[in-house]
Amino acid sequence: MIEVTPNLALDEDELVFKAARASGPGGQHVNKTSTAIELRFDARNSPSLPEEVKERLTRLAGSRMTQDGVLVLFAQGFRSQEMNRQDVIARLVELVRRATEKPKPRKATKPTYASKLRRLEGKAKRSGVKAGRGRPSMD
Repeated sequence: MIEVTPNLALDEDELVFKAARASGPGGQHVNKTSTAIELRFDARNSPSLPEEVKERLTRLAGSRMTQDGVLVLFAQGFRSQEMNRQDVIARLVELVRRATEKPKPRKATKPTYASKLRRLEGKAKRSGVKAGRGRPSMD
């Protein structure tokens, strides 16, 4: 079990790891070894996550979430497969932890009287500047 918060944990059986060749510089070593890790996590069908967390996770993941609700993360920053595996798990845990936080509801506010006056004064001043740009009249 991978602990996300004290009351939420992900089962390791839900995670699918796939090794791939890392891109970028690295000489002969990078061409011979599969050190990059692709992690797939079926968030939509996960029994570990509550529905509201799944919805927020889908919003947070953006393009990393497939149409089927599978979260795909790719790690290739380290030279060893194990370090990339730990990195991708840490990124998944951080993403799910952020999805567990309920957003603060927005309180509707009205502009103050003084801010309304400042806005109108600025508009009047700008209007005067623009009016002064015209061609001079022939009077």
